Amino acid sequence: MNLFVFGLGYSARQLIGLHRERFTAVSGTVRSPEKARAMEAEGLQACVFDDVTYDPGILNRIARADAILVSVPPMREADPVLAHFSQAIRSAPNLRWVGYLSTVGVYGNAGGKWVDETTPPNPATLRSRQRIAAEQEWLALGESAPLAVQIFRLAGIYGPGRNALVKVADGTAKRIVKPGQVFNRIHTADIAQVLMRSIERPSRNAVYNVADDQPGPPQDVIAYAAELLGREPPPEVPFDEADQTPMARSFYSDDKRVRNTRIKTELGVALRYPTYREGLRALLESDESLKGER
Repeated sequence: MNLFVFGLGYSARQLIGLHRERFTAVSGTVRSPEKARAMEAEGLQACVFDDVTYDPGILNRIARADAILVSVPPMREADPVLAHFSQAIRSAPNLRWVGYLSTVGVYGNAGGKWVDETTPPNPATLRSRQRIAAEQEWLALGESAPLAVQIFRLAGIYGPGRNALVKVADGTAKRIVKPGQVFNRIHTADIAQVLMRSIERPSRNAVYNVADDQPGPPQDVIAYAAELLGREPPPEVPFDEADQTPMARSFYSDDKRVRNTRIKTELGVALRYPTYREGLRALLESDESLKGER
């Protein structure tokens, strides 16, 4: 199976790293020639696409692809992949699966209530509104082409090198408290598992929440990471007093619990890390740089 990835970022590279043997060829895009050379050093064929200009070789790779994963975020005006490559994707002779990585942020603020894929989106930020528009464009393409488009709404992503353990260990962790606030999370290994199951059994124009089983307060995750490392957790800081970037603060505007039933019933997924506790424990055991922190 030939996989082409728009946006060889963190989640996409975790998928490739865990399931490389499932693909006969893997290639994708990066935003600069420097990044392309770095990907090639890892054994990945990379083409440059910076949302505006692109390597013409991308068209040939689309034509040879059996599956395409899209992890490029939308621009203000439009989805950049569709803006440049919609016709090439629609007419690719071997293509049977397209996966688009979106976010559970499209549901907006549910006041701590549960949401699922039947819940109408109610995006609270411009970024999330752009995501919904891109989702709709991709689903429209799927309706007009002989291929299966899948939308994956991801919860808060963590995994090797990007997790609460790293933040506690390097002293950057903050325990910000906003009463009643909860988030879902998802380990990159489980994202990869969901994507592979979907590639194996594609369903036309399906939407999936990719989230763990137990939403929880973010300060609890930091406290648990500190416990695993044998450290005192950082002090609690009220949300209104926390020094945060505008983007970081925007994440706290959404308060919801995300159901993940569909990935289990339709794709047969059993999460490897159903909560952040299992995920962080496994990361601690696998990361040599953190083992000495205990």
